[in-house]
Amino acid sequence: MALWLPFVAAAQQGFQVTVQEVPFDGLPSVQSFAVGTHGDRWLLVGGRADGLHQRQPFASFLAAGNNAQLHVVDRAAEQVWSVSLSTLPTAVQEQLQSTNMEWYQLDTVLYLVGGYGYSATAADHITHGRLTAINIPGCVSAIQAGTSLAPHVRSVADTRMAVTGGNLGLIGSTFHLVGGQYFEGRYNPMGPDHGPGFVQEYTEAVRRFAINDNGTTLSVVSYTETSDPAELHRRDNNMLPQIFPDGSFGYTAFSGVFQPTVDLPWLNTVNISASGHQAVAGFNQMLSQYHSAKLAVHDAAAGRMHSVFFGGMSRYRYNTQGNLITDDAVPFVNTISVVTRTDDGTMTELQLPQTMPGLLGAGAEFIPATGMPYLPSGILDLNALPTGQQVVGYIMGGIESTAENIFFVNNGTQSHASTRLFEVVIEREETTAVARPVRATDVLKLHVAPNPASGELRFTVNSLYPSEGHVYLIGTDGRTVQSQGVRLQSVGAQPLNMPLRHVALGNYILRVCDTGFCVDEPVSVLGQ
Repeated sequence: MALWLPFVAAAQQGFQVTVQEVPFDGLPSVQSFAVGTHGDRWLLVGGRADGLHQRQPFASFLAAGNNAQLHVVDRAAEQVWSVSLSTLPTAVQEQLQSTNMEWYQLDTVLYLVGGYGYSATAADHITHGRLTAINIPGCVSAIQAGTSLAPHVRSVADTRMAVTGGNLGLIGSTFHLVGGQYFEGRYNPMGPDHGPGFVQEYTEAVRRFAINDNGTTLSVVSYTETSDPAELHRRDNNMLPQIFPDGSFGYTAFSGVFQPTVDLPWLNTVNISASGHQAVAGFNQMLSQYHSAKLAVHDAAAGRMHSVFFGGMSRYRYNTQGNLITDDAVPFVNTISVVTRTDDGTMTELQLPQTMPGLLGAGAEFIPATGMPYLPSGILDLNALPTGQQVVGYIMGGIESTAENIFFVNNGTQSHASTRLFEVVIEREETTAVARPVRATDVLKLHVAPNPASGELRFTVNSLYPSEGHVYLIGTDGRTVQSQGVRLQSVGAQPLNMPLRHVALGNYILRVCDTGFCVDEPVSVLGQ
């Protein structure tokens, strides 16, 4: 029987993705870490050596689970070297074994910001107010030779860098520290005023700065901060480099947790550019809400910017009948999905036919393969990729879970930090070079009448082919107010309706999506 997936991905995106495990004995167990690359050698810093954190404050984020070593992985030689952080100053040791640091590799230097973990100095769990720079080639050589790390690591205390779970990007010469939080104390799901209390403050901001680094001294300069509690109250999300339709470079901050007024993930996205940031109207990311391995792919010939997400955790997923279902517990998933921005700025989401080989990807990292056509920003240039199947990178680390929902039963045995390595293979399709992609209005046509509406929305849809579809009512803030599934028929104008349950008076967007496209029409609601 046919399985209705949200999109027929390969024909529309211009490439196929395959994930396959490759043998590699002795890989360290690590998740939510930082990685720097030097040829085929990878430097792994920080993160945790255990799985999903437990709920009980006394058992959560234990120091024993810190990744208290630096690791060098030589992919080509299939060798691993590991050393203690003990040759570094205490404050630097403590930061470099923290989890969810923000990081960025600039040439041969890995910059690390913040991170959360137990500090013996503070006798508590803290978010480290520190910027650290690691000379990757020197550090790799020192680890392999067993010599001191100190000559290759520089660090400076700076309370403005006390952020964990955010993202660090570079536009021009300006670093952008986006989102994240300051957390002090032990994790407690009952809240800050129960048991061992804690301090939790979302940054709700984009922090812009330059790093003054002459190879000896290190400092943060030209610091500015733009606050936006409505859109930037998010953490533990993915942020990917983007080439926008006008050719400019920036980033898109995807999904993340948690919304300010409810403990549910964000669905909308925010673009970050040199001139500022802006929430993307009319698009919700349904299939990936948490930090995972990811890859940015640009197809200049077709005018498409792709963001690929490998596994992780998601509030939404497709069941075996092809229906989009929701789980507010935000379970682990094996979905591989793609968000595509076309040359007119339209964003759509695709689910790929292949899945991850397990509940993998959360807290994992994608590491680019050498010799592939990556732009300096880390974006894969699809048009420069050779024909045939190409290994464009690897996925390593992250949490591997034994079940979708383990949080409420987690005693530390239901998940672990993965020691498996996966190749990511991309095969470019010849359809990549088309001048213009198919438009949604070529496939779907939507008409709402009456408009304004009261009590229910009545509308007709013309579909080019039968499919399982979804209807969304979206507020002016870009968030979905309500949704429902429909089965679209290729029978001309198909009448449909959506009851307006507790929908306030105001202006909205009605969106109808089939298995590949979405169309919108503005609607006004007069009330019940």
